[in-house]
Amino acid sequence: MIDICMLGTYGMMPLPGRWLSCALVRCGATLTLFDCGEGTQVPWKSLGWGFRQLGAICLTHMHADHVAGLPGVLFMVAHAGRTEPLTIYGPPGTTYVIEGLRRIAADLPFPIEIREMEGGEQFALPGELQGSCVRASHGVPCLAYRVELARRPAFQVERAQALGLPVQLWSHLQRGETLEHNGRSITPDQVLGPPRRGISLAFITDTRPTSTLTTFANDVDLLICESMYDNPDDLPLAKANAHMVVTETARIAQEARAHELILTHFSPKINDPAVAEKAARRIFANTRAARDGMVITLDYT
Repeated sequence: MIDICMLGTYGMMPLPGRWLSCALVRCGATLTLFDCGEGTQVPWKSLGWGFRQLGAICLTHMHADHVAGLPGVLFMVAHAGRTEPLTIYGPPGTTYVIEGLRRIAADLPFPIEIREMEGGEQFALPGELQGSCVRASHGVPCLAYRVELARRPAFQVERAQALGLPVQLWSHLQRGETLEHNGRSITPDQVLGPPRRGISLAFITDTRPTSTLTTFANDVDLLICESMYDNPDDLPLAKANAHMVVTETARIAQEARAHELILTHFSPKINDPAVAEKAARRIFANTRAARDGMVITLDYT
């Protein structure tokens, strides 16, 4: 099971009652943060999930509304008592920006490991999550992220019983371990069923639509995607600033065959995200406009 909290859902600048776009992913007792705009620690504190279990931060790009909140978040994680390493992922240029921001958060009780990526990489995230990324189209190095949680095949009790295996040994095979019993080698495939579909989500923001992004988001359970503009008349503005209008966002979800679309990263021009939601639903019915603090839970189906 994965819980996702949309800590903030707006772009460019924090405004009264409107936090900048970022998402906090919880799997088990572990946390991964996607983007970290100014003030991120404030709605996070209100959420009550705690800070100590943050193990990774995935940054889409180095614009201030996506990274300026890092010193505050790092301070809160330190204050919570974390001593284990924390990994920050991001596009080229991440190290330079983090080193600058660390000048006001220099003394931390945990090491920070920075991994810069070009797009196309796969990497491990906390809580047995698997991450991957591709390039987005924003005029500066920018990444879109995908997160997957694998599901183990079902354990076939009747097959284990037919092999005469004691119950105490079943968990080893469930974990994919081969074992010896009564002089025989027992492999997991002898007692496990066929592969099962896991859980997946994609986080895409600050980009023009591309075929790469559509392919990347194929068949995700949840697509979290920017909707900077809700008015089709703003398409020239979206093109000039390398963002999307909501109809473009909805088409990505439709063509990717996503299961659900969450709209986020709204322009200060958008006073009521429900307008964007209504427009997107004409193209992709299973759409919701995110609101600050919204929690979405993904479970195996």
